[in-house]
Amino acid sequence: MSIDTLLQLFPAHGVLAIFLIVFAKRMGVPIPVIPFLLLAGARGAQDAPYVFAVLAAATLATTLADGVWFAAGRRFGIDVLALLCRISLSADTCIRKSRLTFLRYGTVAVLFARFVPGVGGLAPPLAGALGMRVGSFAGLNLVGSLLWVGASLAAGLLLQDQVAAITGALRDLGSQAVPLLLILAATYVGWLGMRRFLVTFAALRAPRMKVEELAERMARGEPVVVVDVRGSALAKARIPGARHSESDRELLEALDDLPDNAHLVAYCDCPNDVSAARMAARLRKRGLAAQVLTGGFSAWVAAGLPVQSQEPAASPAAAPGAQSPSAAPA
Repeated sequence: MSIDTLLQLFPAHGVLAIFLIVFAKRMGVPIPVIPFLLLAGARGAQDAPYVFAVLAAATLATTLADGVWFAAGRRFGIDVLALLCRISLSADTCIRKSRLTFLRYGTVAVLFARFVPGVGGLAPPLAGALGMRVGSFAGLNLVGSLLWVGASLAAGLLLQDQVAAITGALRDLGSQAVPLLLILAATYVGWLGMRRFLVTFAALRAPRMKVEELAERMARGEPVVVVDVRGSALAKARIPGARHSESDRELLEALDDLPDNAHLVAYCDCPNDVSAARMAARLRKRGLAAQVLTGGFSAWVAAGLPVQSQEPAASPAAAPGAQSPSAAPA
């Protein structure tokens, strides 16, 4: 199939194609969406109704997919973020990044999270896990979807000359254009996969400690300092005595007074313990002995070890229109 055939099919089936592409993207499939929206927006100068149809279709696809993840967040809680990270090939640290972004900006994050790389796809399940009301999420998500899709289409309209130049260059390539586009798409997915692999590989190389060993050391009264890097506002429970803070900077400052013989063990609840591995690496650069708790907090709980319960601190996500995290359905 030539690029001319594809470009001829786009006006006839572009609305349906963009709906399917946007829906797949918002469900976590690592495919580029912006080029298709730019192409549709560039056509707006000659066919305004087509652009409005694309706006409606892409917005509908976004709201439907986000609604699925929101419902999953309400049903399964924070754990669903780990699944979404694995599906999307995003770096595992996206969980912590999304939590902190949501806590810092509250419900505004639902509006603008799509514009923040690595955060947009995690805002819906996080909002569901935090117990945001369905009506509040639906309204904010709809407005945010319109902003994101509309901005992309508007960019295509403003850059229509550049888009026309690119499509003209692809036409000039003839039969070589489609293989080139496939190679570019494969390169994009491969780059995401390689970045994920490198982050995971680095995390797996970090010095580790099993939960049983940590429990034994704590029981013997050894100078072990447990570091919780999940962020305190969303943690309903933690390992007893664990140091914690909302940001890495604040946490590092709180650890400045540790004795030289202290042994630190960092834990999180993200895939591959990446956030804990990153914190342990920063602590080791400061000359401190630091390891990663294998399996994180979930491994500690699964081993039947004691936890220290607490009420999560009030966060911006709790208002307006959000219930407390404990009120979210199990």
